[in-house]
Amino acid sequence: MLAATLQMQPALGDITRNLQRIEAAAAAAAAMGATFLVAPEMAVTGYNIGQDLRSLAQPREGTIADGLAAIAHKQGIAVIAGFPEREGNAIYNAAALALPDGNRVFYRKCHLFGAAETAAFTRAADVSPLVTIGGLSCGMLICYDIEFPEWVRTLVLRGAELIITPSALPRSAFNNRVSKSVVPARALENHVFIAYAGLCGREGDAEYQGGSVITGPDGETLARAGDGEALLIAEIDPARYLGSGLDPYLADRRPDLYGALSISTA
Repeated sequence: MLAATLQMQPALGDITRNLQRIEAAAAAAAAMGATFLVAPEMAVTGYNIGQDLRSLAQPREGTIADGLAAIAHKQGIAVIAGFPEREGNAIYNAAALALPDGNRVFYRKCHLFGAAETAAFTRAADVSPLVTIGGLSCGMLICYDIEFPEWVRTLVLRGAELIITPSALPRSAFNNRVSKSVVPARALENHVFIAYAGLCGREGDAEYQGGSVITGPDGETLARAGDGEALLIAEIDPARYLGSGLDPYLADRRPDLYGALSISTA
């Protein structure tokens, strides 16, 4: 199947305009034969929304999720995008996955980055549900989540073959390495495809790395964006990697040795 990632600079606080941009990208991706499109973290509202976060956050039954579902149905393509989710008094950094048949699943970011994000959002604790897209079992992570090998491996051990990751990397030399080194390493060590979609450009005083990439299970870059807005398309074909000589990391694991991984460092 063909995978698509959208690297974009959202219109800050403008849900309608951002949904329109995601729909335009979904239409273009569908016209090229893509099965799904992933947009960045907080793509529907913008990330750096400050005091507007609470007013822009919506429940799962809100117009944001409805809008993404309408795009998926109209364009015949699965659509994944980040948004601020409200449940009661809690606000989560979340991603919605809308399928063309009307089904929706959600994931809430578990590893919050830095003091500002920790103050703004409630830290989640649930593993992403798995959804079949194009015959592959797919799970979601959000940005910083993918920098924790234990969390990626948790999804893979549950059966994930493709990990979909909306992101909003702040621009820095280190974060450039996250996209170029960490993401391919996670793909290689778990033999999974990763579709990683980043924000780009500026939002007020925030500047983003971009770094969108689609990576194969051998760590190979299948498509990569530069600094600006882009729509990436790449073929995801598991059969290509059969008999390719990949080291059998999952089969050779020694869980009996890894008990220390569950010990808190706090």
